[in-house]
Amino acid sequence: MTPAQTADPTGMHVVNPATGQVMATVPIFDAVQVAAATTHARDVFDSGVWSWRPPRERAAVLLRLAELMERDAELLARLDSEDAGKPITECLVGDVPGAIESTRFFAEATDKLFGRIAPTGPEHLGLVTREPMGVVAAILPWNYPLAMAAWKIGPALAAGNSLLLKPAEATPRSALHLARLATEAGIPDGVLTVLTGPGPVTGTALARDPLVGALSFTGSTATGRRILTEAADTNFKRVSLEMGGKSPQVLMADALDFGDELIENMIEAAFLTMGQNCTAGSRILVHRDIAEEVLARFVTAAGELTIGDPADPTTRIGPLINRAARDRVAAAVDAARSAGADVHAQELPDGLHPHGAYYPPTVLTQVPDGSAVLTDELFGPVVTLQTFNSEAQAIHLANSTAYGLAASVWTRDLDIALRLARSIEAGMVSVNAYSEGDITAPFGGWKQSGFGGVEKSTTAFDQWTREKTVWIRTR
Repeated sequence: MTPAQTADPTGMHVVNPATGQVMATVPIFDAVQVAAATTHARDVFDSGVWSWRPPRERAAVLLRLAELMERDAELLARLDSEDAGKPITECLVGDVPGAIESTRFFAEATDKLFGRIAPTGPEHLGLVTREPMGVVAAILPWNYPLAMAAWKIGPALAAGNSLLLKPAEATPRSALHLARLATEAGIPDGVLTVLTGPGPVTGTALARDPLVGALSFTGSTATGRRILTEAADTNFKRVSLEMGGKSPQVLMADALDFGDELIENMIEAAFLTMGQNCTAGSRILVHRDIAEEVLARFVTAAGELTIGDPADPTTRIGPLINRAARDRVAAAVDAARSAGADVHAQELPDGLHPHGAYYPPTVLTQVPDGSAVLTDELFGPVVTLQTFNSEAQAIHLANSTAYGLAASVWTRDLDIALRLARSIEAGMVSVNAYSEGDITAPFGGWKQSGFGGVEKSTTAFDQWTREKTVWIRTR
């Protein structure tokens, strides 16, 4: 019997946030069952059935996994749409293709992890090799369930590790299906294990488990702090954190030269995945000369977004992940309004399910300095708009947050663009676009947005491997 078959049969409900309907019940893995899974994963790693398999053979299996993901793309999209309330079009066009691309990229990079030769004298040879960590773990967020799983699975398995994957409790079904596809593709039992359950139970057990050599976490800053504490209290496992964001969209005085492209990118930055996105451009910083026109056009565009059933291909705005999240966002907006902010938002349309966690796209202006909505991550479809008069003021506002994940800069002046890109404290700055870059570009945060590892690109292998020096006396 594998560890996956020994989990608590009472399980945990998965609820559709658009309807409140229970979609499935999945197992809960407690500390004892997590320990059994890590022990099994370690035995499999030590056996060499995957870790010692030639890189090109591992690559072939991972490429087969990508083919199976492509075959089941519509099912995977539907699972994420139902579990997270994400618009189905967003899943079909963005999330699932991105997950497939990531899996293929890391499969093709499997045999391209070269070692080095140290620059020694003739009496010695210094071989520097890169080896898998062994048993590793990843704790996933609920906003991009499949895409985040692929970001972890690709480099961890390509490097030869055994990976324990804990999906968010709200969105486990695409990861569970992905595990079934991994078996079909030929990944040996124990190389990829999906452990479902609440963060305080299953996630904590992984963070504390002494057999886990490296752990990657994507989620809230508060949870990231707890994971660091658990790791420090046990085996000092390597921890990589990708946490919150409060990303600025900086519009210089000439930004309106980009026309509709500017507004379309701003809308995507603000309201993709209903603003439940760590890189969401939730702070619009606009030069005073164009602020009035930008606000009018942005509010109009936000009001035209279709709010509705995530299963409807025309829906752009679905529900938040649950009613608690909806209530938290509503309370933050109400507090800002009470403090004097102006609130620009459309009414929710008729016909939405009464148990759906819907909240309309909202723009806050005239927000008093020091307000929490200017600095705290809301994780909802709410943006603030502030004005500035100078480049220096724009940089000051952009950096006035504890987070440093992403930013956007809009200007046709290359000198200004480069100065802003260098001065803004963020791991990713896009110029004249809202973008996290493609799979070839490293992705990671500064400040309280994270540290310890970078996603995407071949740099992602650094999370899941370690260097060894072999020193040989030649004469």
